[in-house]
Amino acid sequence: MTVSPTAELSGAKLTERERALLASVPTGLLINGEWRPAASGKTFVVEDPSTGQALVEVADAGAEDGAAALDAAVAVQEEWAATPARVRAEILRRAFDMVTARADDLALLMTLEMGKPLAEARGEVSYGSEFLRWFSEEATRSFGRYSSNPEGTQQIMVQKKPVGPCLLITPWNFPLAMATRKIAPAIAAGCTMVLKPANLTPLTSHLFAQIMMEAGLPAGVLNVVSTSDAGGVTAPLIQDSRLRKLSFTGSTPVGKRLLADASANVLRTSMELGGNAPFLVFDDADLDAAVEGAMAAKLRNMGEACTAANRFLVHESVAEEFATRFAARMSAMTTGRGTDPATKVGPLIDAKSRDKVHSLVSEAVAGGATAITGGSAVEGAGYFYQPTVLTGVEPGARILTEEIFGPVAPIVTFKNEDEAVALANNTEYGLVAYVFTKDHNRGLRMANRIETGMMGLNAGVISNAAAPFGGVKQSGLGREGSIEGIEEYLYTQYIGFPNPNNA
Repeated sequence: MTVSPTAELSGAKLTERERALLASVPTGLLINGEWRPAASGKTFVVEDPSTGQALVEVADAGAEDGAAALDAAVAVQEEWAATPARVRAEILRRAFDMVTARADDLALLMTLEMGKPLAEARGEVSYGSEFLRWFSEEATRSFGRYSSNPEGTQQIMVQKKPVGPCLLITPWNFPLAMATRKIAPAIAAGCTMVLKPANLTPLTSHLFAQIMMEAGLPAGVLNVVSTSDAGGVTAPLIQDSRLRKLSFTGSTPVGKRLLADASANVLRTSMELGGNAPFLVFDDADLDAAVEGAMAAKLRNMGEACTAANRFLVHESVAEEFATRFAARMSAMTTGRGTDPATKVGPLIDAKSRDKVHSLVSEAVAGGATAITGGSAVEGAGYFYQPTVLTGVEPGARILTEEIFGPVAPIVTFKNEDEAVALANNTEYGLVAYVFTKDHNRGLRMANRIETGMMGLNAGVISNAAAPFGGVKQSGLGREGSIEGIEEYLYTQYIGFPNPNNA
């Protein structure tokens, strides 16, 4: 399919490099190794959130296209499962090398369709590519075991087998890393896939899928169906008895609906859902380190991350100093288009997201909070919001209970450790928490007492391909990355047979 980028973006023309890159990205649906238009012929527009202007049009999949993609995955599942682990590993390793070689292209593409500054986009390429390298190494380590039963009458053989065709649904905020975090372990395990990327940021997934094909992934193993009608495409797939697994990253409300749908066929599910991360600063914390960690935990991806610090819980004795330092750093952040080297904070993904952030801030201020920096949208084109710090936020404010998904930091004070824990756990979510203290024993107590799947101790960023990513409570099910990541795509088979010593 041809690409038709707009001539101008908010008064500034696309550069020749940007035009060439967009022209190189497949805009069709990847089904059985071929990029093709939607059966309906429909397309949808991908926008640049820094301007609100169109970048390209991509094929808009319907239920018929989703079915064709699953047909392709099912057709090659048996052959792909029988492919030696070393072959699968080498494909992943080649893909890692190719993604690394094309880091600048992938980073620029992410910046164009998602808005994050180029430096952050390059960081995502580095982070996302590591899942390819990690699972290239894990592919050959899916060990079973062999033993005698306790009675000595039989031998027990246990082996790991791929679960089968998978539906992978990825979000818009980390369009490369969320794809590699699911695709790499599926490939390593021997599963075929249908990938449904977010319609706001499909281009990075398309380019990555093309790279996987160039790395030697056989036709039909990975199929990509971008669509503006997510439910219309995915619901029939989830109802299809041939599908064996569903992996979803996104909001908790959508995850709950998908879990309900998946129950009909008892699908294997992995759910990486919402978060409401507490960021705890104790009275003995190194405030320089705490502020640095707060900047990383809050502003990564403009705050549009499930791991973003959502509530800043600060001991009353250091709250004023922390807030002053934090606000000074936040107010110094340059907001602008991600392709500008001076930009530190890019746009939010769309007008709806920007308006939600502002409604949360406005409600908090109306309830008595003070915006000591920021507090409003940035005038002009695009979906920008000022980096904001709020103090005096009232308990129960909506900004403390909902994911903000923007560059806004509400600060709440506490008096003692028990109160800090109670505030941290006062949420239905439990994805990640951040704790800053010089007391190592207190840090370990917090790990034991806070209900969270992950915790950063004196660290504002902890995601790593070698670490198990996932939460508790309504933040999800299962783990991605690390040695646990491949287990999500394998099932355990036991084979019993007579003990040959008794023959």
